[in-house]
Amino acid sequence: MERIASALGDAARWRIVQLLAERPRSVGELAELTGSRQPQTTKHLQTLARAGLVTVTPLGQRRVYALETEPLSELARRLLALVETGEAHAGERDVIARYRAAIEAETAAADRDRWADGRTFSFERLLAADRDVVWRHWVDPALLASWWAPPSMTITDCVVEPRTGGRAVLDFRDAEGRYRSEGVVHAAEEPARLVFDLSVLDAAGAVSFTGHYDVALTQDDGGTLLRLDLRITETTVEAAPHIAGIGTGWGQVLDNLAAAVGASKHTT
Repeated sequence: MERIASALGDAARWRIVQLLAERPRSVGELAELTGSRQPQTTKHLQTLARAGLVTVTPLGQRRVYALETEPLSELARRLLALVETGEAHAGERDVIARYRAAIEAETAAADRDRWADGRTFSFERLLAADRDVVWRHWVDPALLASWWAPPSMTITDCVVEPRTGGRAVLDFRDAEGRYRSEGVVHAAEEPARLVFDLSVLDAAGAVSFTGHYDVALTQDDGGTLLRLDLRITETTVEAAPHIAGIGTGWGQVLDNLAAAVGASKHTT
């Protein structure tokens, strides 16, 4: 398939394919119609033949080339599959567009340190699992790592220790770098409530901003109602991209949590 795509990537060869789609033609005719010299046209036809796109038939002193449509049909099927995949994931491109707009807005507002101190966010999810299951997904490191990061990230350390003074850590990486947050648990009421801080650290280990989290789990007829309240402090000017991504980021990871506990409901 790569050879076909490469062969069709040249404008002159694409024109030859268009002409052969109408009917078989000789080298001389193709050279005349494309305005190319015959040796150059022959080289193009040889490339197309190696890709399986044309066949040649000697007719006396003439060599007539004809188009093979099956490779083009296979390419069309592959391209259609790509289009369908792209359309199915159009929402993810929309997320990137909204994130870019949010970064621009936050960067314009970040004119001094502590510019966003006191800002609050709230999120709610009705999760299709018992409260004990949801609780375990917050305090069991392996379960926590299964949802607490975007899918493109690899988690290297992830823990929220369910006791006063316990550690709260989220460390993950991707091809661009490593991202670490550290904090402490202030309250843990199994299986109803977790209160903890997480400070996002920059590459030098300095605090970029701190998030204060209050997670409440309420048993509901349909499963568990999760409410997460977040307040930020210690914001630096450089934290603007992080602040811009809070809404979208937590929306995505809570969707991950919903999927994880939904699966656990049927397997635990």
